[in-house]
Amino acid sequence: MNWEWSFVYRYSRFLWLYRFTTAGKWICAGLIFAAMIGSASVETPIYQLFCALTAFFFIDRFVGAATRPRLSVRYELPDRTTAGETFTTNLTVTNRGKRTAYDVGVAFFGLPDSVEMLDRETTHAQLPANESVATSLRMRARRRGIYPLPRPRAFSTFPFNLFRDARSESEKGSLLVLPSFHPLVEIDLPVGARYQPGGVALTSNIGESPEYIGNREYVSGDSARRIDYRSWARLGRPIVREYQEEYYCRVALVLDTFVPPGRKPTADGFVELEAAISMSASIADALSRGEYLIDLFAAGPELYVFRAGRHTAHFDNVLEIVAGVDACRKNPFGTVAPALADELVNISTVVGVFLDWDQSRRELVRVAMERGCRVKIIVVRDGETTEPIDLDEADVMQVGVTEVRDGGIETL
Repeated sequence: MNWEWSFVYRYSRFLWLYRFTTAGKWICAGLIFAAMIGSASVETPIYQLFCALTAFFFIDRFVGAATRPRLSVRYELPDRTTAGETFTTNLTVTNRGKRTAYDVGVAFFGLPDSVEMLDRETTHAQLPANESVATSLRMRARRRGIYPLPRPRAFSTFPFNLFRDARSESEKGSLLVLPSFHPLVEIDLPVGARYQPGGVALTSNIGESPEYIGNREYVSGDSARRIDYRSWARLGRPIVREYQEEYYCRVALVLDTFVPPGRKPTADGFVELEAAISMSASIADALSRGEYLIDLFAAGPELYVFRAGRHTAHFDNVLEIVAGVDACRKNPFGTVAPALADELVNISTVVGVFLDWDQSRRELVRVAMERGCRVKIIVVRDGETTEPIDLDEADVMQVGVTEVRDGGIETL
């Protein structure tokens, strides 16, 4: 049996993390120490200390069990937050019992490693029956991601603040943490307009149409839908409206998530991958402010393909996608290249955010250029790349992890 999933381990962990308060842990440690020293002889003075601590402990347990309240918790998490930023969770604790509850508090226990509470645990002196009290907790997530959160627990530490007691009711929640990024002042993008089949109207949810440029006389074969009946009545001959299809730039943003199997994550994850995701968010933010269509290709354990820009989706949706991207431990460019190649006929520019430069990445760039796309590559990496960056035809630059993390890059 796996020790971490055994009942003894899980219950011991529950006792230590939740049931014991800080004072209770010290009392428990004192009991163990006094038992070890006092077991040598009953004449040792520390034996009396052991007896006193034991009596103190059991009195707390008896009174706490007799007055254990029945509480419920309602809480509101923000829809989303950003890595590194402080957010507030509002909670309401209600006493469902028939007696007043004393020393009532509420907190999250067993949070994911990347999520922490910033406020110290506090309690309210008393909560009468069928009444509620509102409170809040400041929290922070160090890393982007989608985190399942344990349900908050309301409790009472009455009488001696050694144990947390209560029958607490609440629901589990989840927290969406978006990647942090620094907006770019300017991005120099090599672009070339390509016509999107179906017209701009198919790329926007606000109903754009081809640009109206004037009227002309009807010619056999013109669509009857474009006849201008008012002009026909005024001039006495059939007149049609003339339109010009709009052109726009469609950009493929390719995010490299390949981390070699030998690499181990730090407490903040894979720092180069996190920096690459932050850089991708900065680029997507800059493009979303312009007249671009963005196709996001993010290769993780699964291939994410998402289209944004020109009102087809909000920029926040792009952040939501990259928030859930995981590191890929197998080279993903064999998956990305075919999916990207199918779209290259309609793509004007390929922007790649890579973690390294080697033959597989060079091949992807070569395919894009052969299909007539303009290419801009940003390699996010400290130190030398696996192969030297020697591709003259494409715009390739290398930036450091610290530069990205500290916002030292304002233009690309």
